[in-house]
Amino acid sequence: MIEKMKFLSITGPKADIDRMTETYLSKYEIHLENALSELTEVANLSPFLEINPYKEALSTIDSFYEQLEDSSQISPELMDIEKAIKTVRAVQDGFRRLEEEKSRLQSEHAEILDPLKIIRPFKNLNFDVSEILNFKYIHYRFGRIEKQYLQKFEKYIYDNLDTLFIKCGEDEMYVYGVYFVPEHQAHKVHAVYSSMHFERIFIPNEYHGTASEAFEKLDTRHREIHKALDANKEASRKFLQDNSTKIVSAKAALDACSSSFDIRKLAACTPGDTNTFYILCGWMTEKDALAFQKDIQNDEKIFCLMEDQKAPATQKPPTKLRNPKLFKPFEMYVKMYGLPAYNEMDPTWFVAITYSFIFGAMFGDVGQGLVLFLGGLFLYKTKKMDLAGIISCAGVFSVFFGFMYGSFFGFEDVLKAIWLKPMNQMMDVPLVGRLNAVFVIAIGFGMFIILICMVFNIINSIRRGDTEKTWFDSNAVAGLVFYGSIVLTIGLFISGKKLPAAAILVIMFGVPLLLMFLKEPLTNLVEKKSKILPEQKGMFFVQSFFELFEVLLSYLSNTLSFLRIGAFAVSHAAMMEVVLMLAGATNGGNPNWIVVVLGNIFVCAMEGLIVGIQVLRLEYYEIFSRFYAGNGREFKPFMKAAHKN
Repeated sequence: MIEKMKFLSITGPKADIDRMTETYLSKYEIHLENALSELTEVANLSPFLEINPYKEALSTIDSFYEQLEDSSQISPELMDIEKAIKTVRAVQDGFRRLEEEKSRLQSEHAEILDPLKIIRPFKNLNFDVSEILNFKYIHYRFGRIEKQYLQKFEKYIYDNLDTLFIKCGEDEMYVYGVYFVPEHQAHKVHAVYSSMHFERIFIPNEYHGTASEAFEKLDTRHREIHKALDANKEASRKFLQDNSTKIVSAKAALDACSSSFDIRKLAACTPGDTNTFYILCGWMTEKDALAFQKDIQNDEKIFCLMEDQKAPATQKPPTKLRNPKLFKPFEMYVKMYGLPAYNEMDPTWFVAITYSFIFGAMFGDVGQGLVLFLGGLFLYKTKKMDLAGIISCAGVFSVFFGFMYGSFFGFEDVLKAIWLKPMNQMMDVPLVGRLNAVFVIAIGFGMFIILICMVFNIINSIRRGDTEKTWFDSNAVAGLVFYGSIVLTIGLFISGKKLPAAAILVIMFGVPLLLMFLKEPLTNLVEKKSKILPEQKGMFFVQSFFELFEVLLSYLSNTLSFLRIGAFAVSHAAMMEVVLMLAGATNGGNPNWIVVVLGNIFVCAMEGLIVGIQVLRLEYYEIFSRFYAGNGREFKPFMKAAHKN
């Protein structure tokens, strides 16, 4: 059902807004509207402009809160706003020192990485690097050369050049080293090495000792930095863990104060004789509104007007659903389609009943239904998943229809069918012949559901004051009489009863069709509009004819759509028969239980998913589309209630 709402206008001295919010409003859930938009007829209104002083502190503590492990498991302690701000500063200062140390280490790590990378291939060079870099009369170059070119170079060229190449290291493709050449031969030798694809590596003048000593020194410092960074990370984690309760408590306090302060965004100010007053407008449930008024009745600084004491709000009330725990998971399906408008019927209970019932009829099996029920219940209790709650409810009806069909994990001979066997039960239908009974029953059930949906549409249309959809639409009174006449006629025909006289049939079918055909001018006539028929009468009659033809087709297609209930009931039985056949359970022998178990898991998972989707399709396209608009807006409390009276 939909909670009854009351529109409140709350006013008081501007300086008192924080006290009012903290003392009274924080106890209740209120959907605030913009007071400037609501009170357009009130003169001299201005916005309540102030900068939120808690925003920066809240942003800071949020950054620490996001780094906590299992923050949702930490219970906040009561903390006033002054202590919360001091806590933010203390945590920020303590963490800043760790961050500065981390930044310094990362900077040093970045500086050491390139020199280490450069010297690594030459670490086996047992010469003082700084001395080599200061040679005056001997040219040198550090670099690398591909192995294939080095082999050619050594075989054909090396012995004929005045050069010395010292290998320092190698990998899969390259040999790293340094070559020396006399100054007067340098130009020629450099050209030869270049032709052999020698890639020069520039060594900065910052190494001391041999290459191996320089590398060892850099590598040692590199490992020390990594250890220091790991220690810094652990220190940061421990710091946050030690201060986790303070962080969570400060965040809770700042959240509450920030939310209270942000109310100013939706408030308006109006000048008084001596003071400036704030005005807040919003929606509360009737229960909360009455409790709020009782709470403030002795407070001289606060004045509150309720909707029935004053003209109602310019916007329609928001929708807040309130359903029993059994039906609550099905609110998910309703919200997926769209929330009901405030004056619209909440279809949650109807969805819960029809969805579970249809699912059970399409997926009737005691064993598999029990698995769905227990599995869904476990997930719903542990993970609070709405879909799991829906599966659990559907599983109950699967068990029920499993007993009706006499099916237990696909075995048809373990239980005696209380009602019928979907694959075997046949019945004679006049003019049609022999049909499977579940198909006929599915069509009858679909007709019954469509009639109920038409009744719901009439109720919703009366609430909205919509004349056309109440009396003349395909789902209104005219459509109900016409479709009800079809259902009655088919029921009498199949049961062998005598049909009404031809004149009565003409009235039963003809009058509703005529009303639907002329729904637009009839609506104008009832609403006493000056213009009854449109100017282009010929186009109107053509359009109305095709619309009526489409309505008749929709009645047929919507009714036949319910055949899927019987089809899946038969399909489930047939699939399980195949599983048992593969397991060897149909010829009297010992079944292969592995095949039975795997087959049940496959059918339960695959067909359960398909049936769930098909039932949802029936709900949305064949049921909701007849009576439900789903154009409501959600009730969004500005502050979650801190506690309830």
